Amino acid sequence: MRTMKILLFIALLVPFATHSGGSDLVLDKAPIDTSDHASLQRGAKSFVEYCLTCHGASFMRYNRHRDIGMSEDDIRGQLIHTGQKTGGLMESAMKKKEAEEWFGVVPPDLSVIARARGADWLYTYLRTFYRDSTTYSGWNNLTFDKVAMPHVLHQLQGQQVLKADQKSGSSGSAMSNLEIAVPGLMTKAEYDNFVVDLVNYMVYLGEPHAAHRKELGTMVILFLIGMLGLTYLLYKEYWRDIH
Repeated sequence: MRTMKILLFIALLVPFATHSGGSDLVLDKAPIDTSDHASLQRGAKSFVEYCLTCHGASFMRYNRHRDIGMSEDDIRGQLIHTGQKTGGLMESAMKKKEAEEWFGVVPPDLSVIARARGADWLYTYLRTFYRDSTTYSGWNNLTFDKVAMPHVLHQLQGQQVLKADQKSGSSGSAMSNLEIAVPGLMTKAEYDNFVVDLVNYMVYLGEPHAAHRKELGTMVILFLIGMLGLTYLLYKEYWRDIH
């Protein structure tokens, strides 16, 4: 029985071990600010254009984008390209069977990917794809070794390769291990800003009501502090004659 428990524990750890990049890889800090509505709107447009074809965000409705300053017309014109209603869910345009045939695995839903992986992981991941002729897609990633997903943003970033003295999963800063072999449509700074907006939006996707929750929490704390003061004054008034 003890042996079975140990084997089960190891089996549970295997997916995490195989799905991580180099254990010593230093993740880049993502400058996330979900109060920046302009960034969230840019990220939403990028998400729909580059991610929603394969991945879904099925916990999110299009009309929730009103919370980040988009009107109904903005949502219809900039985010919905499939004739859905604004109250519809952001579901992937790709069928699961087709996805499994093409990629060998169904692309995951991205509704809570930022909460599962973390903003820094996503920010680093989207910037560390590189050419690898040994993989099925011709792409690999320093953050997620042998990843099934091809680099759908390579036209923007360009094509990166490992530096001659580096190996996949090497330690240190992720970007220091890579160099541009074929330039993309964006400069490095422009692409980094593009990824910041996209990751910022995915963080928002994970908890779209976070800003309201924090605002409500602040109001409740201030109310409780005020009530504490009034309670203390009432206490002093009740015990004034006794003392």
